[in-house]
Amino acid sequence: MRRRVRRALLLAVIGLGVIGVGLRGVTLGPEQTGNGSTPASADADFDYYLLAVSWMPGWCAIEGDAREDERCAPGTGKGWMLHGLWPQYEAGGWPEFCDTEARDPSRAQTAAMVDIMGSSGLAWHQWRKHGTCAGMSADSYFALSRLAFEALDPPAEISGTDQTRSLPPSELAEAFATALPGATPEGVAVMCRGAVIREVRLCLRSDLSPRACAPDVAERACSRRSADLLPPR
Repeated sequence: MRRRVRRALLLAVIGLGVIGVGLRGVTLGPEQTGNGSTPASADADFDYYLLAVSWMPGWCAIEGDAREDERCAPGTGKGWMLHGLWPQYEAGGWPEFCDTEARDPSRAQTAAMVDIMGSSGLAWHQWRKHGTCAGMSADSYFALSRLAFEALDPPAEISGTDQTRSLPPSELAEAFATALPGATPEGVAVMCRGAVIREVRLCLRSDLSPRACAPDVAERACSRRSADLLPPR
């Protein structure tokens, strides 16, 4: 009950910061770069959000180690962390790097996201690429992103394993669907590279309630029969 009241109050406050975007609907979603991205101005409408949650051991093995990212150092023990909250189009594609009248976030604002994102630089990049298209202030965008991420409660069996676990991506999608009230596996996309799971993406409406993902999100999901969930470092 307390969580629902807090969520309603935060959404009301966030709503006051919106700068006039005509949303057709919103969902949470996957990081998107390359094919299908569509530049748009901040007054362009979008349909839903994509909430991207990285499994840091997988991300580090795939990408972070090569960058010598400090989040990948032994002993950090990092698991699920917020990658970003991305406006999406129902017909496919997404807006990015939009023109906006909203001010860029301060260093203090991006630093305040480190506890759930692990990097102020990532918070800055997510604002520039995706937040500028959300039609709200940086404060509101970060608050909405935090609210979406903190609503998740991943089951212990997919958060604290001390050994590599091989599992069907559909099993992980089902587990995440149980971690978000009202979600179904059709609203969850598991992302992998090769045999390694790197991220889970959840589709959400503008009020952060779960919904099914659009076809293009589902098409990018991991199609392997089994993939590896690496253990925290």
